[in-house]
Amino acid sequence: MQGKSFSLLIALILCISPSLSWAQDDGYGAREEADHYFQKQGYFAAVDLYKKAYGQEKSADEKAALIFMVAESYRMLNDQVQAEVWYLRAIKARHDDVLAYYHLGQALQAQGRLAEAREEFNRFKEKGGSSSMADQAISSLEVAAEMNENKSKYVVDPEVMLNTEYYEFSPILANPEGNMLYFSSSRLGSTGVEEFKKTGESYEDIFFSQQDKKGKWSEPQRLPLNVNTDNNEGSPVFTSDFVRMYYTKCMKAENTGCKIYETTRTGETWTDAKEVKLATPEQKENTFGHPTLSQDNKMMVFASDIPGGKGGKDLWYSLYNDASNSWGSPVNMASVNTAGDEMFPHLRKNGALYFATNGIKGMGGLDIFSAEKTGDNEWGNAKNMGSPINTIADDFGMIFQGDLERGYLTSNRTGGKGKDDIYIFSLPEVVFAFEGIVYDKDGQFPIDAAYVRVFGSDGSSFETLTDVNGGFSFAENGEDRFVNPEVNYSIEVGKEEYLVAKDNVSTVGLGESTTFVKEFLIQSTKVDEISFPEVQYDLGKFTLRPESKDSLNYLYQTLVDNPTIVIELAAHTDSRGSNQANQTLSEDRAKSCVEYLVSKGIAPARMKAKGYGENKLRVSDAKINALPAAEREAAHQKNRRTVFSVLSWDYMPN
Repeated sequence: MQGKSFSLLIALILCISPSLSWAQDDGYGAREEADHYFQKQGYFAAVDLYKKAYGQEKSADEKAALIFMVAESYRMLNDQVQAEVWYLRAIKARHDDVLAYYHLGQALQAQGRLAEAREEFNRFKEKGGSSSMADQAISSLEVAAEMNENKSKYVVDPEVMLNTEYYEFSPILANPEGNMLYFSSSRLGSTGVEEFKKTGESYEDIFFSQQDKKGKWSEPQRLPLNVNTDNNEGSPVFTSDFVRMYYTKCMKAENTGCKIYETTRTGETWTDAKEVKLATPEQKENTFGHPTLSQDNKMMVFASDIPGGKGGKDLWYSLYNDASNSWGSPVNMASVNTAGDEMFPHLRKNGALYFATNGIKGMGGLDIFSAEKTGDNEWGNAKNMGSPINTIADDFGMIFQGDLERGYLTSNRTGGKGKDDIYIFSLPEVVFAFEGIVYDKDGQFPIDAAYVRVFGSDGSSFETLTDVNGGFSFAENGEDRFVNPEVNYSIEVGKEEYLVAKDNVSTVGLGESTTFVKEFLIQSTKVDEISFPEVQYDLGKFTLRPESKDSLNYLYQTLVDNPTIVIELAAHTDSRGSNQANQTLSEDRAKSCVEYLVSKGIAPARMKAKGYGENKLRVSDAKINALPAAEREAAHQKNRRTVFSVLSWDYMPN
């Protein structure tokens, strides 16, 4: 895993925060002072002190060790570019700690240079480093590559109007409309005036900002001094009525850990914050933070390192006791915890649990996981949210805006303004539409005022008329949509004195937005002949071939789709044979077609059989005789045809 981001919520809330003060003794040199700050997590201060000690050191081995410690300090500050530079220098100086290769690989991974990172992890193993550590690191590279290849449909963008070069993290919505955001930041203007030795920045406070109707965020304002202090405050959460706020405070005093506090809002003012009593006297040095609440405000989930967990920082929950007006003893959420760190829980309105962990194979650093509710006060089946929600950097603090597939998260991924930045994510709605143009089949011109009727398998139906260009569209239907997911639709297009055309579209199984585009060619009935797939006959015969029955099935469907038409079935022969024989043959051919359609259920009253003999040749004898001998029979076949025309539209079906 890569080095973590050292905002309040990772550096302090989930670690015991001892004081960094030291009664300076002239007997201590720069090396001892640097080690002190490093051990007390004062990494920012340690960097300069290790560099100072390097300038005073004579021994080559000790100088190499100091270079390594500069790299370690940059790693803990999550400055991966400088960490890479100094680990390379340590290796070049022949520092004997094989972890230099491993951490160099992490620094490269954090910068997205996965192939180079793999080389360093393999080199770490070759130099005698832990094979399991190397293999796990290489596995995370493979997971990252796979997830980047198969991204989810979420869209993630930085909230640029709120982010600065400092830390911004752990946003939470603060009103029902979802346009007020509380978050933590180390930006200029924070309450604490001292430099935070871990980061070299101000101590963090809770700020808020409101979004106007155009989506612009107001200048963030710091909460008052009865909430913010010269300590670190962050990770707020609200009760469902947005009146009470719980948050985390990490005191400067040594051996006090971090604790959860509560305060109540009345208008624009807040009551003095008081500690939520979760720890026993024996746990006063343990840390409690990152509170989140169930919708009924009766359960608080938080992160803590109290004994009894699986390792690192675990998620715990406490139930509110109305009788005693207090929170109950913490219960470990064993079904989601690991030997690593679980942090930043968020209980979504639908009951799902979202949290960050480095204890499950992921893309690198902290990854965000979701867990489904499996029973009373139980969650399981944790799943990685994948890319682009997660990256090779630290990703955490995911919250949702009610039931919507949108919300906010925190990340120190590349592309931000500062260390930790706030990002907005959304899952674009999968929407469907249906549009098209209706043409005259023979003239190929657009038809206006043709009707388009759509029938859905969900019982829905809707229709419209084409415009002057023959076009139509079904998209928005007020606040809803005409075309919805997981529905099969049948379409019918027609107009007076035109035959109906039909088609189908389906949204079943489609996971991406789609606009179905169709062209409909509808047949005018104001013509002498309407062609359909050829009904072919052998020379001198009227019996139907098997392929001729297939052609008549097309005509059958036309009669079913247009249940009020009465047609004439007209059969023709070629010119060979006598006129009388061809007349009789054509009449028999027409009758054979009618008999077949009657056998399929078409009423005889809807069809008139008519034979025209050889009187209406498509290809004249003169043209046939002018053709090569091998092409003449095909020309004769064109004359042996059956067509139909519409006689009336007044048939009344039973």
